[in-house]
Amino acid sequence: MPRWAALHYRRSLASRVTLLTTIAVGLTVTGVAFAAYATVRMQSLDSLDDSLHSRASQAANADTLEALAREEIPPWALGAADVKIFFLDADDQTVRATSPHSAVSQIGRAELRVAFGQQSWSARTVMIDRERFRMVAVPAERGEALILAQSLEPTDRMLDRLGLVMLFFGVAGMIAAGLAGWAVARNGLRPVRRLTTAVEQIARTERLDPIPVEGRDEVARLAVAFNELLTALSASQARQRQLVADAGHELRTPLTSLRTNLDLLAQAGTSTGLSAESREELLADVRGQISEMTTLIGDLVELARDDPSGVPAVEPVELAAVVSQAVTRVRRRTTTVEFEVHTEPWWVTGEPAALERAITNLLDNAAKWSPEGGRVRVALSHGTVMVSDQGGGISVNDLPHVFDRFYRSTESRGMPGSGLGLSIVKAVADRHGGTVRAGTGPDGGAAFWFQVPGTMAPPEVLARS
Repeated sequence: MPRWAALHYRRSLASRVTLLTTIAVGLTVTGVAFAAYATVRMQSLDSLDDSLHSRASQAANADTLEALAREEIPPWALGAADVKIFFLDADDQTVRATSPHSAVSQIGRAELRVAFGQQSWSARTVMIDRERFRMVAVPAERGEALILAQSLEPTDRMLDRLGLVMLFFGVAGMIAAGLAGWAVARNGLRPVRRLTTAVEQIARTERLDPIPVEGRDEVARLAVAFNELLTALSASQARQRQLVADAGHELRTPLTSLRTNLDLLAQAGTSTGLSAESREELLADVRGQISEMTTLIGDLVELARDDPSGVPAVEPVELAAVVSQAVTRVRRRTTTVEFEVHTEPWWVTGEPAALERAITNLLDNAAKWSPEGGRVRVALSHGTVMVSDQGGGISVNDLPHVFDRFYRSTESRGMPGSGLGLSIVKAVADRHGGTVRAGTGPDGGAAFWFQVPGTMAPPEVLARS
């Protein structure tokens, strides 16, 4: 950026508007004044030429010329008291004047062409004794040219006065434009200053109160957009506070239980009052609590990826293969539940790990609620994964909240889990442009439908076709 531009943008917006307004008005006034001056000057010369030409034409007859040559008719009688009169003979190219004057030396080719009849008349400006004259020549009847020369001093004085008047009004107009521009900028930018003050106060106090909106102009639209930003930021802060509060609440219980068990183990190390069987139960309980905390922390990290720091690695994913991998993993952890799987080809563009995590959470949830020896149905058709169990289903009161963070139904509060698994499923579906919903399955238990957009053929096949 040039240095002058950098200095210009360091100024306040009001001063820039005032400066630009003054420059624009100054250029406009200068252009108008120049055009007016040129027009008046042209019209003055045209009027003078017409007057000289008319008087010269009236005087250009034989009797008048002869009387003028003999000085029998004074110039004032022809309306030419303010002009000098000359005769140019076309034959010998001699010049005769009614009175001696140094303008005779300025008669040139233009007047000769008129005397020879090569043009009807001529008009030009000449400099005589440092004074400007307008010289007009017309043909006469005796093969001569009648030349009238009039001083331009009155016209120049009038043009000078006109230039001074225009200069005065131009400067006054620029000053008035500067003052008007400053007033307009101050009044026009008042909403911007109010908006700036409100934003600075929000940044200083961190209070996300909406900004008052006045009018329907661009500044009002900016205030509305900023209020929408404040609303989104306030909601994000509320979700963050709720997440921290819920995480602290959920972590407090396993931490308390883990501390109690560790204290018991420490006391048992200094006494013989704890049997080996009891010690083993405490260690198993500690390992289970550590595993539960690990799962909870992993769920919190996964759920906190609303705005990942980097661009996620997306690639073509065969959803049927992801479903098969998730079923295989859950089967290793659950031996009392049977899985009935039916899949169709479906390709999506997304994150393989996140999709597998979401489907695994649905399978874990179904296995947890299925009775011993029960069956979990898993079906993939046209991009929708359905997972249903043979449990007691979801109550009407719990159905609207199953995807809320840390939500635990009354029946599930005594069972392991963090209440974040289904929230992660919904977050993954949202990131992939899909949906997830809950309801009642074909066996009367709970069912979940996880849908993501894609195609039945892999991207390579679609590209070739």
